[in-house]
Amino acid sequence: MKLFIDSAKIEEIKEAEKLGVLDGITTNPSLIKKAAVGKGKIDMEKYIISIFNAVGKKIPVSLEVVASDFNEMVREGKVLHKKFRKHGNVYVKIPVNPCLEDKCSTASDGIRAIKLLSSKGIKINCTLIFTPEQALLAAKAGANIVSPFAGREDDYIREMSRIKFEKEDYYPSRGKKKLGKILSDDGIVSGIDLVAEIKMIFRKQGIKAEVLAASIRNKRQFREAALAGADIATVPFSVIKTLLEHNKTSEGMRKFVKDIVPEYKSMLNKGRKGK
Repeated sequence: MKLFIDSAKIEEIKEAEKLGVLDGITTNPSLIKKAAVGKGKIDMEKYIISIFNAVGKKIPVSLEVVASDFNEMVREGKVLHKKFRKHGNVYVKIPVNPCLEDKCSTASDGIRAIKLLSSKGIKINCTLIFTPEQALLAAKAGANIVSPFAGREDDYIREMSRIKFEKEDYYPSRGKKKLGKILSDDGIVSGIDLVAEIKMIFRKQGIKAEVLAASIRNKRQFREAALAGADIATVPFSVIKTLLEHNKTSEGMRKFVKDIVPEYKSMLNKGRKGK
């Protein structure tokens, strides 16, 4: 499973890149706005270029359109691709359904925009996916990546069932019961279940689009995304920092350092320059 960082903070991106296992970046205007807090007015184009410069030209960076109708999403997608393709590996993020109201006549505009942009050779990350059906249509339209929002799906199931929770709270991948009944969103019992069902459909249908588990809230959910077969997980830096943590690892290191015999350390130091 590839590891993407979900961030627009240059210092976080550079720190994650130092791990040597970073495979990509997802970002959006909201994340860029948060990253720029306290920095005054920023030149947006220069700032985005600095994101590409932080990781080089090969690592994919997803940039999102802000429009909600077909013509403008297509125009913005072309602008993003043209402006930044010389700086790196650009993916354009398109919402699967751009409707701002529950009922509208433009629900298909996202899929139509994906189809047109992908036909022009522009790589697409289809975002805001909450059903396997949405993921299937996005892939059929030509999306290279589909992004089910695992954490937000967990939130939605809890909200529908009036369960109080904190954003970072773990939600079981197999779902929760209330009054003896498994809670679900039209048969989806958790965000990880959503990822798993999309992967199952793609395997059975021979679909090559990658499934990106988005809105990952904690390291256990990261693990479960991998178990569910996600091709990619995009993770906030705060969660990435927890992936190597375990109390017994720290305890073992303290004991190891304490028990090192001087002769062993002396042997290793003989290889140093000047020794």
